[in-house]
Amino acid sequence: MSAAALRADVAIVGAGIAGAALAALLAAQDLDVLLLEGTELRGSMPVLPTDIAGVDPRVSALNVVSRGVLENAGAWSALPDRVRGGYNAMRVWEEDGTGRISFDAADIGAPVLGFIVENRWIMACLLGALAVQPRVQLRSGERLASLRLPAEPGQQVELSLDSGLTVRANLLVGADGAQSAVRRLCGIEAPARDSGQRAIVATIRTSGSHQSTAWQRFLQSGPLALLPLAALEGGHASSIVWSADIPVAERLLSLDDAAFMAQLTRASEACCGEVLEVTPRLSFPLRQLHAPSYTAPGMALVGDAAHVIHPLAGQGINLGLADVCVLAQEIARARGRGQSVASADALARYARRRRGENATMLAAMQGFQRLFGDTHPAVRLVRNLGLGAVDRLAPIKRAFMREAMGL
Repeated sequence: MSAAALRADVAIVGAGIAGAALAALLAAQDLDVLLLEGTELRGSMPVLPTDIAGVDPRVSALNVVSRGVLENAGAWSALPDRVRGGYNAMRVWEEDGTGRISFDAADIGAPVLGFIVENRWIMACLLGALAVQPRVQLRSGERLASLRLPAEPGQQVELSLDSGLTVRANLLVGADGAQSAVRRLCGIEAPARDSGQRAIVATIRTSGSHQSTAWQRFLQSGPLALLPLAALEGGHASSIVWSADIPVAERLLSLDDAAFMAQLTRASEACCGEVLEVTPRLSFPLRQLHAPSYTAPGMALVGDAAHVIHPLAGQGINLGLADVCVLAQEIARARGRGQSVASADALARYARRRRGENATMLAAMQGFQRLFGDTHPAVRLVRNLGLGAVDRLAPIKRAFMREAMGL
């Protein structure tokens, strides 16, 4: 091995939320972790926002289980209260018809259903937690060029980086997103399926309160979500995720701010009052993918490297953090039995616990997208009757809520 070489118990490629959280959890198990990130990372804390111009439109809807993962990673306690927007209710209704359903945390004896937090704050707090972990080495600006998986048990994974460095580790984790280089270099084909929609995200200020409620309206062209943000000095703030068929999305993006705000007020039926201000809109295509395998000898995929889901239920980050939690659990179980962190049994248990659950969620989101996108009168009637029936059946509603909260 050359002098320019690094060793670790676990090498994680991708220092996003999933990769950074996993590094913190594994370091707490007294493992040496090498975290590699292709971009340059900023370790400083963001400035607390005072108005919507200071809010990053890229937010995550965290359920209570994801909060627990971030707590265990040492990040949650560092989040200021002003950026942890808790919500205790959810209202869902559709454009054509009378179908609607309401969820309230009080119905299951919980204080909140979840939290809306800017991604940059989650990342800053995770990086802060890693900075005091002596067992974690974070190297940014390092891109994976090639890798060699072990040919037999007991061998290590070997990574070659663009910088010329060589890395040897007992376990490689791909947490490098939808375009995962780890997944590609391991020969795992996971073609993305285009949904025919784009998501528009922005932060808005409204004349009325969001009432600590997540609002979601199913329009014919796609779902619109208004997600409550923590209180700002500048008034009532929400994050929007407007998923729309591509022609509709392009038209919405072409509008000036005044016309867009007026359209958004109408589309949301002014559930939070009139939209008074909007930040610059961001947009990205909506695609879904699911890797046929989450593991290979000495390797595991987590988060978007393994699965990408439609954002209509806001479950993408929660599925990724659930992957992280389960993988950390299985590694701890393997070590407790005297096995390697890359034990074939441990990786098989991880894949078994996560792939089926993620496949179910992906299928459900595809089903919802098709169901609410169908304009046939008969389908609309059944849809409205179904929503109304579920809204009246407390046990089913409670089951839905517990599933969404990860309980």
